[in-house]
Amino acid sequence: MAAESLADRLSDLVHRETQVHDAGVDLTVSGVHALSGPAQVDFGGGELTDARTSTVEPETREPSDDYGWWHLGDGTYLLEYNESLTGTDEVLLQPRRALVERGATHPTLHVTDLPRVPVSVPPAGIHLKENARVSTLCPLD
Repeated sequence: MAAESLADRLSDLVHRETQVHDAGVDLTVSGVHALSGPAQVDFGGGELTDARTSTVEPETREPSDDYGWWHLGDGTYLLEYNESLTGTDEVLLQPRRALVERGATHPTLHVTDLPRVPVSVPPAGIHLKENARVSTLCPLD
């Protein structure tokens, strides 16, 4: 599956011409959530619960700015994407090099939809701008 075909499976791309490239399709962040309480995982799934979260609000640098920044300190957060994925063929979701080279990362996953993804932030923190390209979807074939 070429990157263009993969892009056709995505809705709500922010800017297709920038996000689609030879290696895949970059995904953009639409929301960040701080973990505020423990999750629960059991053997059978009957006691499975989500972690409590609180929304991290982006802050603008200037009143005239159209987009704000999330100022994230050391820890783990859940990222939400602007994009949605359809179809049943698995694709690879991986952190974008720009994110990794700045000390933050998230797991690489095989996905058929786009879950909230835990991102690990280094002790120095990271600032993410709204709609930042943080992940890449890659075809598996």
